[in-house]
Amino acid sequence: MTENLLINARWVVPVEPAGTVLERHAVAVRAGRIEAVLPAADAAQRYAQYARVDLPGHALIPGLVNAHTHAAMCLMRGIADDVPLMRWLQGHIWPVEAKHVSAQFVKDGTLLACAEMLRGGVTCMNDMYYFPEAALEAALQAGMRAALGMIVIEFPSAYAPDPDAYLAQGLEMRDRWREHPLLSFCLAPHSPYTVSDASFRKVAQFAAELDLPVHVHVHETRDEVERSVTEHGVRPLQRLAGLGLLGPNLIAVHAVHLAPDEIALLARHGCSVAHCPSSNLKLASGIAPVAALLDAGVNVALGSDGAASNNRLDLFEEMRLAALLAKAASGNAEAMPAHAALRAATLGGAIALGVQERIGSIVPGKAADLVAVALDDLALQPIYDVVSHLVYACAREHVTDVWVAGERVVRERALTRLDPADLQRRAGLWQTNILN
Repeated sequence: MTENLLINARWVVPVEPAGTVLERHAVAVRAGRIEAVLPAADAAQRYAQYARVDLPGHALIPGLVNAHTHAAMCLMRGIADDVPLMRWLQGHIWPVEAKHVSAQFVKDGTLLACAEMLRGGVTCMNDMYYFPEAALEAALQAGMRAALGMIVIEFPSAYAPDPDAYLAQGLEMRDRWREHPLLSFCLAPHSPYTVSDASFRKVAQFAAELDLPVHVHVHETRDEVERSVTEHGVRPLQRLAGLGLLGPNLIAVHAVHLAPDEIALLARHGCSVAHCPSSNLKLASGIAPVAALLDAGVNVALGSDGAASNNRLDLFEEMRLAALLAKAASGNAEAMPAHAALRAATLGGAIALGVQERIGSIVPGKAADLVAVALDDLALQPIYDVVSHLVYACAREHVTDVWVAGERVVRERALTRLDPADLQRRAGLWQTNILN
């Protein structure tokens, strides 16, 4: 059971209400939940019996939400760089996966990913990969919150022989774990080019019946869009709309190549976009029209994608890059200001996953998923605008402490649940296996 805490910070950035920065405030945490947010002077008297954490040079922010990743692919970091998406997948990634991916591969790779993400302030990941129950076990071992993707894809793997088996195993996993407070679940059809109409219809049916998010790569490359027109006579989003998949539960990952009417379609249906700027750039997929999406009212979240195509699981980098690219692509320096970038990395991800009542902002009643960011570094002086610093100047290395549901899983930059030496050993073993 977590202890009751009083965390005093120089600044608290709650994300809700929008644009708020609270100076010299404290967050009281009771039984893993945020009990109150109040001035530090008042908190010292009201919560004198709580264990106290003082952060005199820090900003306290909500835990970051990585809205799209393939965590286990950490074990393939750097295995195939500087090639376009389909050659990267078909010539490098899929052959390695066919030979090596197993439940143990996924667990070890996800443990490595959790360590990286937690140390960078990411408290929740939305994962899409094979053997999702192995990823689930890794996340719980690390003390991290996770949304697990029930993957659906047409071709067989070591995990499942066909789309129906993928779905059945995913749904069984959800049934076993659905009450766990750190877990949620998504239906995760891989993409329009790897999933049939029949499988998409089944996904749409389960999404409606069980009120589950649908997490899918879509409109990532021009080739994907052109292939859909050739094979189906329509662009991918139009195809998904015809199959009943557009709605508030849809998480459209990448969404790079969108026409104005498609942006309006996403907005009209209340869909979310998981924007992955680093991966989009590295694979030369393009630059998503984030300014137009935000202007249309589409909920935008941020994702890292997998470490094989990024090569970091770093939401601070994604925040900065998303804000800069939005300005450059739109020609508008006011596009995606710092507060909007921080929201996308926190509350935007929570909304996309349907867990905004639990996480995403520092609000009484929500889980105490909290991140302390040290702003006393010489490279961060002087400080005129805290949120500007968080987005444009800070790096993940400035994260010192992380709490998930009130448990301190990073203490003074050190992981409390995971052994770095053990993770190093596991990574080395898999590197040897893959090279041989």
